[in-house]
Amino acid sequence: MRYLLIVFSLLLLTIAPLTAQNDAKELDSIIKKFEDHKPFKRLEHPLGLYTKAHYQKEAKFARDLLEQLNRLGVSTLSESQQISTALLKYDLRHTVKSYEYEAYLNPLLSDAGFHLSLNYHIRNLNNYEQVKAYLNKLNAIPEYVDQHFALLREGLEKGITQPLVIFKGYENTYDSQIVDDYKESYFYKPFEDLPSTLTEQQKDSVRKAAKTVITRNVIPEFRRIKKFFETEYFPQTRKSLGASQLPKGEEYYDYLLEYYTTLDMSADEVHELGLSEVERINSEMKKVMAETGFEGSFPEFFDYLRTDERFYAETPEELLMIARDIAKRIDARLPAFFTKLPRKPYGVAEVPEAIAPKYTTGRYIGASNETEPGYYWVNTYDLPSRPLYVLPSLTAHEAVPGHHLQISLNNELGDSIPEFRRNFYISAFGEGWGLYSEFLAEEMGIYRNLYEIFGKLTYEQWRACRLVVDTGIHAKGWTREQAVEFMKKNTALSIHEINTEVDRYISWPGQAVSYKIGELKIRQLRKKAEQALGASFDIRKFHEVILEEGVVTLPILEKRVMAYIQNES
Repeated sequence: MRYLLIVFSLLLLTIAPLTAQNDAKELDSIIKKFEDHKPFKRLEHPLGLYTKAHYQKEAKFARDLLEQLNRLGVSTLSESQQISTALLKYDLRHTVKSYEYEAYLNPLLSDAGFHLSLNYHIRNLNNYEQVKAYLNKLNAIPEYVDQHFALLREGLEKGITQPLVIFKGYENTYDSQIVDDYKESYFYKPFEDLPSTLTEQQKDSVRKAAKTVITRNVIPEFRRIKKFFETEYFPQTRKSLGASQLPKGEEYYDYLLEYYTTLDMSADEVHELGLSEVERINSEMKKVMAETGFEGSFPEFFDYLRTDERFYAETPEELLMIARDIAKRIDARLPAFFTKLPRKPYGVAEVPEAIAPKYTTGRYIGASNETEPGYYWVNTYDLPSRPLYVLPSLTAHEAVPGHHLQISLNNELGDSIPEFRRNFYISAFGEGWGLYSEFLAEEMGIYRNLYEIFGKLTYEQWRACRLVVDTGIHAKGWTREQAVEFMKKNTALSIHEINTEVDRYISWPGQAVSYKIGELKIRQLRKKAEQALGASFDIRKFHEVILEEGVVTLPILEKRVMAYIQNES
């Protein structure tokens, strides 16, 4: 008997490494299937494929891969392989869930939409191949529009739509593209400065083609879009507000909270956490207000910040200049806080005029190819709604050490992680890091006066309010007016910003809560590391632990930081 036990143990020791090798090979095979998956041919559909059959096919592909992943022995894999497995499951599950809830029938947001997404294809043209690819995209616009009209019409039939209330001012998103002269079209701009590698004959040929495609396809399609929205979509879209009013709405919103936070938190838990954070931050804001010497109430201080001309730029150029100055001051402080910095540079530019009126105050736009930088977009529309005292926080969040640094480092991880992870994004991690970066900017000495410190707090409060407002709208039956009043009472954001932001939360359920949830987790983990390691705590090493595996879920991040603490202790 004892002999048999010994033999059995030896067999197990022999089989275990083989099983581990097989699991690793199987994972590599599954990842390759995922990365090689071509749901459409780019030559046939330069702008992508957006049909019900396509989404059905994608959901089936995702289910099949999930079944294969679930058969793996995850415990036999390396840490990085386990992370790849978890992230792939996270992504594939979302593809399946989005199809089950028919989210693809609602491709609109208050500040975005299928037609606005076309603006992201407008880039500098650096060679002839890019010129041809751009012309092909413009020629594909009619098919692209037809596909989205079909989805939106089915969404109207099934009640899977956006609320009418968010579309005030939406006409700016298409009217600006309806012009008399093709050269006035925003889509013509890349043809104004063609690459020097093109001959004059090629340039003439390209511009003739551009005139034809913009005159025949681009401008007429935006006229169709205008007619569709104003005569078909707006009259029939829903008047109710929250996601809970959609088919399977309550269940759908619960899933979205899980997806955007990567945690198991109910709407009530998120709401209560938000109220607690709002109260805490309000206390800090009042202390800073007192330090400024302002003699008046909290609401009066907000009015003062919203209306005094000293806090606002006089021209778009001045706003951009100040944003660039802040960005360069942060650049100089980065080596003291990070062991690795991205190779990819970034520019500071204004939000395109065509989308600015309904667009958020600023955003990071990643590079589309190797010859392009990343961009920190600053919204220069309606300057009286763009206070300078929040610009340092905005810059830290969108540029560095926020999105540009994190996303670029993630892209540059190379062969240490699978290709799909280099462009992976999880809102709780990415937006949590962005908000944490605003906190970090204070340690860097970027905020130079009490008003900028107050701006940092009002931005933090803005994200705390999102926990309350998002769950209020989508789970507790709040009206739009309740949400606006809550934001006005608790933040110094301009009224224009508040209205724009509330419409965004209405149209994008769950996403807005990810910022504060992610930031709180990162700060909580940093506090644990500081307390455990004491004088040996190294901020540069801590940030490396956060960023070195790229984007991860919050549970994975916590596991990694706890292992780091144990190893360093």
